[in-house]
Amino acid sequence: MSLLRMAMIASALSVAFGSSSPAASAAEREDAKAVGSRRASIVYINDVHAQLEPHPELFWSGAEEEYVRDAGGLSRIATVFNRLRAERPGELLFVDGGDTIQGSGPAAWTEGKVVVDPMNALGLDVAIPGNWSIAYGPSPWKTRAQEFTYEVVAANMRDGQSGELLFEPYTIRTINGIRFGIIGFTEPDIPTRQPPHLSEGLAFQAEEVLPPLVSELREEHRVDVVVLATHIGLPKAIGLAETIDGIDIILSADTHERTYEPIVRGDTWIVEAGAFGSFVGLLDLRIDEQGEIVDRAWRLIELRPELYPEDPEMKRSVDASLAPHRERMNRVIGHTDIWLARYEVLNTSLDNVIADAIREETGADIGLSNGFRFAPPTAPGPITEADLWTWLPLRLELKTGQASGAQLHKYWEKELENSLSKDPQKLFGGWLPRVSGLTVDFRMHAAAGERLERLRIGGEPVDEHQMYTLAAGNRQGAPEDYIHRVSGCQLTQLQEINTHDAVENYLRRHSPIRADRELSVRCLDSPGVLRSQILNSL
Repeated sequence: MSLLRMAMIASALSVAFGSSSPAASAAEREDAKAVGSRRASIVYINDVHAQLEPHPELFWSGAEEEYVRDAGGLSRIATVFNRLRAERPGELLFVDGGDTIQGSGPAAWTEGKVVVDPMNALGLDVAIPGNWSIAYGPSPWKTRAQEFTYEVVAANMRDGQSGELLFEPYTIRTINGIRFGIIGFTEPDIPTRQPPHLSEGLAFQAEEVLPPLVSELREEHRVDVVVLATHIGLPKAIGLAETIDGIDIILSADTHERTYEPIVRGDTWIVEAGAFGSFVGLLDLRIDEQGEIVDRAWRLIELRPELYPEDPEMKRSVDASLAPHRERMNRVIGHTDIWLARYEVLNTSLDNVIADAIREETGADIGLSNGFRFAPPTAPGPITEADLWTWLPLRLELKTGQASGAQLHKYWEKELENSLSKDPQKLFGGWLPRVSGLTVDFRMHAAAGERLERLRIGGEPVDEHQMYTLAAGNRQGAPEDYIHRVSGCQLTQLQEINTHDAVENYLRRHSPIRADRELSVRCLDSPGVLRSQILNSL
C-alpha cells in the first residue's frame, strides 16, 4: 500500500471515528469556542448497483493500482453507519444517490426486490432515482420506491400522461437544529441513455426546474443548508454549481467518481462517493447562530476489510435476501487467470472479453458493446453466472448489419464527443463504446469532429466507401437501422443468440482468460490510463 493511500485512510478514520491525536484534541478545543454553533453531517452513498456483498475492489493512487479482495458491501456500510450513530447521535443525515436496484443477477431476476430489505436495514433518510432505476420498466420502479422505508425525492421525474411528479421534489429535515432542504434531480436523458421502452409513460425535465425550488427553500422555508442530490454525473453537477445560485452542497452520482477532495465552485461544494458499496462519504458541517455555514469538511472512506468488519446483523439480512439465488449465482461458466476490471474510459480487460465474444459469435468484422461503468472487478479464478450478470445486467439479443467506413468515422467522432467533450452538457451516457476487430486512434485535445486520427481493421485503414459488418446488443425501441448507435445501417438482422449466450460460448472456448489483448482505442496525445471524464472537462 502506498504512503499516500495510507495517509488517506488514516485521515478518514480520524475524521470519521475520532482520534486521540493532539490535532484532534486541538480541534475539540476549537469546537468548544464555537459558542452557539451547531454541527451536523451528511453520510452519503451512491451507485451501489445491487452489490450487496463484499466483492473484489481496485483502489488506486496515481499510477499505482491495488486489487483488494472482498472490500465494501452493505455489511461494511452498516458498520460505518452504526459507529457514526453511536458517536454522533442526532447529528446525521443519511442519503443515497441512486442506481441501487440494478447491477446484479439477483436484482435482475427479482426486478430489484432483492435489494429492498437490506437497503431498508441501513436506516437511510432520503434517496433519489438513478438513471438505471427504470431498468425493469416504470411499474417495478414505482413498486420498489414504495417498498423503501426511506423517502424518495425527484424534482424532474413525471408521469407522461398526467404530468404529475412521481415524488416530492424535495424534503426538509432538521438535524441537530439545522434545517436541511434536499432536492432530488435525476438524469433528464434517461429515455435516450437507456433502452427507450424502459421509460415509456414517464417524462423528464431538465435543470430549469431547479432555481425556483432553491428559492422556495431559501425564502419560504428558511432552510439553513440547500443540498442538491443529483444523478447526472460529476461534470454536469459541476456545471449546475456554476450556473445556479443558492446551493450549498451538490451530492453527485452516476459517474462513480471518487472525490477524495471536494470540488469547489463559489460557495458550493460538489462531492461523489465512488460506487458499488465500496465507499462512504462523510460531509461535516458547522452552522452559526445566523444559519451560516462556518466550517465544512469532506472525507471519502474506503471500506477496506482490514479496517471495517462486516456488521453481523446486516450480513444476515443480505444472506437471507440472496439465499434463494445462490445456486444460480454460483454456477461456473468459465475461468480467468487475470483480473477483469472496468475502471477505464477507453479500454477495459472485462469489456474486451464481451466485445470479442460478440464479434466471434456473429462472425462480424466489428463487435461493439456499451461503455458501461457498473461492475466491480472479477478476480482471477472461476467466472460465475453472478459475474456475468454483474457485467451485463441486461440480456440483449444480438443484432448484425452493415455500415460504410464513412458511417464508422461519423459514429466514432460522435462517440468521442459524447464521452470526452469539454462542455459538460455535451457529455452523454457512459464511457466510450467497447470495440473488437477495429483499432481507433484519436487525439483527445483536438476540436470536436476532428479528434479521429485513423480507423484500422486487420492493420489496414478503413475505406470510407467499403461496407463492413457490425454486431452489438439490440436496444429495444431503438431505430431499426441502428447497430449500437451507428445509424443508417443496412441489412440489419436480429440473431437467435443474446449477449449472455455469446459470452458463455466464448468462455467455453477460451477459458482460462490468460492475457489481455492489445488496446483497441488509443489516445495519441494523452497516453496512459484514463479513469475519469472529469479531468478533460474541468
